[in-house]
Amino acid sequence: MDTRLYFVLGDLVSNILVGLLIGWLCSLIVGAGWNMFFTMLLTMFIGMVAGTVMWFPLGILFGAMEVMLPLMFSGMLSGMVVGMWATMMPLGGYEAVAIGGACGLIGILGIWILNYSLRGIRSYETKG
Repeated sequence: MDTRLYFVLGDLVSNILVGLLIGWLCSLIVGAGWNMFFTMLLTMFIGMVAGTVMWFPLGILFGAMEVMLPLMFSGMLSGMVVGMWATMMPLGGYEAVAIGGACGLIGILGIWILNYSLRGIRSYETKG
């Protein structure tokens, strides 16, 4: 993962944007009273597909491999959370967008934390 400011902000904006879009889309599709298990599978699939579709234009700007996994993960997470929430009570558009955006932010932060904990602290200085 690139640590330059352009790419960090690009990751944040991309994942929040995908979360917003998928939250809004799932709130339009899912209604209160739907079967929760079916809804979770459906919205997870919708989120993954929409994240993959959004990966094409955003990957050109911020790096193909750097954005693919986070966008698909944030899409799946946003879809599942908003979809399950919408089965329990009707969600307005603003609520669904806010929840989806929060899920996108949580998704990218989780991936960053996991990435840095697996790789550890690195020094790029060469020792002579």
